[in-house]
Amino acid sequence: MKEIQKICCVGAGYVGGPTMAVIAQKNPHIQITVVDLNEARIQAWNDEDLSKLPIYEPGLDVIVGEARGRNLFFDTNVDKAIDEADMIFISVNTPTKTYGKGKGMAADLKYIELCARQIARVAKTDKIVVEKSTLPVRTAQAIKRILDQTGNGVEFQILSNPEFLAEGTAVQDLMNPDRVLIGGSETSKGKEAIEALAAIYGAWVPQERILRTNVWSSELSKLTANAFLAQRVSSINAISELCEVSGADVNEVARAIGTDSRIGNKFLKASVGFGGSCFQKDILNLVYIAKSYGLDEVADYWEQVIIMNDHQKRRFADNIVTTLFNTVNGKKIAFLGWAFKKDTNDTRESAAIYVANDLIEEEAQIHVYDPKVTEVQMLSDLDYLATRDAESNAKHLTVHADAYKALEEAHGIAVLTEWDEFKTYDWQRIYDNMQKPAFVFDGRNILDHQMLEEIGFEVYTIGKGK
Repeated sequence: MKEIQKICCVGAGYVGGPTMAVIAQKNPHIQITVVDLNEARIQAWNDEDLSKLPIYEPGLDVIVGEARGRNLFFDTNVDKAIDEADMIFISVNTPTKTYGKGKGMAADLKYIELCARQIARVAKTDKIVVEKSTLPVRTAQAIKRILDQTGNGVEFQILSNPEFLAEGTAVQDLMNPDRVLIGGSETSKGKEAIEALAAIYGAWVPQERILRTNVWSSELSKLTANAFLAQRVSSINAISELCEVSGADVNEVARAIGTDSRIGNKFLKASVGFGGSCFQKDILNLVYIAKSYGLDEVADYWEQVIIMNDHQKRRFADNIVTTLFNTVNGKKIAFLGWAFKKDTNDTRESAAIYVANDLIEEEAQIHVYDPKVTEVQMLSDLDYLATRDAESNAKHLTVHADAYKALEEAHGIAVLTEWDEFKTYDWQRIYDNMQKPAFVFDGRNILDHQMLEEIGFEVYTIGKGK
């Protein structure tokens, strides 16, 4: 088995950047080049000022600072990096299709295919190609067919190595993973390729945590893991609505069932709903695959997880309108948080986008404070929904750099991201500067509701009956 000396990663996003930084830090003898066609993004990765990295993850700046320029490089010359590499990671975006067959469900593999064709065109020596992007099952087969047609007489081994990173804790997840999954073909060369990748992770991950499977099992395990986690969130959210009408408290229910060792206590937080780039996308993929094989009952079962999540977001927005005397027209509604979860600047599928969109339909004025998300990003999130023109979105959305400014004179406050700093605010000061009655809608159940009520707020908590 030949030693891997050079790695190239195509795609400098939320997966490629942090993963390669950690691999580079732990394998100083391997040269790693992360390439992307987006020049601004590569410039940001190369910025002298580490606080300007394009991705915010606690601890990432330190690792990039240590490895960059030593054995970690960021570049826009994709061809050169592919040509020189022994191993190529594909970490490009795989969004859900917004057009044509499978629209709104199937993954759009356009970028994966373009990447495979580029590798096929450039490669002159044997390569190991690793799928890192979240993909539908059997993508490896498509990649292999494209690569094998090159006519350069080059041999490719395709591995599936799905990421199990949670944003906000990506660095810890990489440093200390529950498992590293590597799927490859069952041939002797396939096994050699698996071991070559296992050796790279083996620099810091104990061998018993590196699981070797066939390619299909690896691809499907990734989708299934996210589907099971999302299902837990939708399950507890379904119960939260029942709690509200029956007078139960969803936090008490979650605590009671979470102590059952068969159930466990993780992912049982009732909230305004899950977001992020993977849960919804992966379940929709599962649904699409099941449908394409004619497994309608399986498809319906998993689709319900998404339906419940959408319902939870809509219900939250509806509740704001109903509580504010059935109209929010012209009223100032302040959002604390826009990112889909704390400690990340990622907003993909964030509940805030959908709640804002519903409230703007009702002519509300939305004022937002988020410690990490830019105004440009928030507006682009709303525009992406194509509910109305960009001008109307901009007219209804105001972004603040100061939380107290965002909350001043508001009729209602909606907490949409669980940033820790929100708990430390001077809530008496906030109350004094709000319209009365002052409403707080805690979509993440993070505030001290008793204290807020003592100050005089009317508090709405998900999953708690009045």
